[in-house]
Amino acid sequence: METKFILFSGKGGVGKTSMASSTAVYYAGIGKKTLIVTTDPAANLSDVFEQEIGHKITEIAGIENLYAMEIDPEAATTEYKERSLAPMRELFDEDLIKVAEEQLSGPCTEEMAAFDKFIDFMDSTEYEIVIFDTAPTGHTIRLLELPVDWSKHIEESAKGSGQTCMGPVALIQDSKKKYDDAIAKLRDSSMTDFIFVMQPEETSLAETVRSSQDLEALGIKTAKIIINGLIPEEEAVISFFKKKYDKQQTTVEKTKAVFDSIAIQTMTLFDTELKGVQMFKKSGDILLRGSEKK
Repeated sequence: METKFILFSGKGGVGKTSMASSTAVYYAGIGKKTLIVTTDPAANLSDVFEQEIGHKITEIAGIENLYAMEIDPEAATTEYKERSLAPMRELFDEDLIKVAEEQLSGPCTEEMAAFDKFIDFMDSTEYEIVIFDTAPTGHTIRLLELPVDWSKHIEESAKGSGQTCMGPVALIQDSKKKYDDAIAKLRDSSMTDFIFVMQPEETSLAETVRSSQDLEALGIKTAKIIINGLIPEEEAVISFFKKKYDKQQTTVEKTKAVFDSIAIQTMTLFDTELKGVQMFKKSGDILLRGSEKK
């Protein structure tokens, strides 16, 4: 079974979690074993699915085939350090272990641990669909830049001092292949879709343009853009809403012109809060089937 990876990104507040959750519920609903993982420190999957999730893979109630996890940066760092140190504990004395622990307390260890946890799911073959609800765009681009930087850093350090900002090369050399493999998967459009979510506003469009260019510089192509939060045409009868509707439509057309070779989808506003499995079934059908189920 070959896993499909789908990453959702965009600036804070555009509806990434809602679109990622809608997509996850859709795929689970058609029988695909699906995992949704959030890398956002301000994770709210528990809130939108209305159940406790946390730093563990949790089955989502009310639908088969759907699992979720909220990566906790502190817990991921602790796990990463222990995994790195475990092989040393039987070989070296306590003083050397303490030195290694100190070397693993560098400024980039937490970043490395978060990405390490992230790509653990890219090694898994347990799920047919793995969806990543990422942190706001700047953090996500940084997260994706890290393995490229680390791979070079590990290689250069191995030739020099043998030390990296994440600790001794000996502790992390095995990670280099893991990072290289992850980047290869992210760059392979047959395996990975990178989706930007934006609001129908000029500032959101500008952010999406910059971010897609940053992504392109890493060799990762944008698969799709979702313009979220559109006022339904039938509601644009009052002057205030008509003016806003017209402005949104102008931004939609501009987005299509700017990203003329990328698929553009739109999602209108709902008259109720978008959370819970039943609402995500509704939005997922609109998003991925193109029309609402009756």
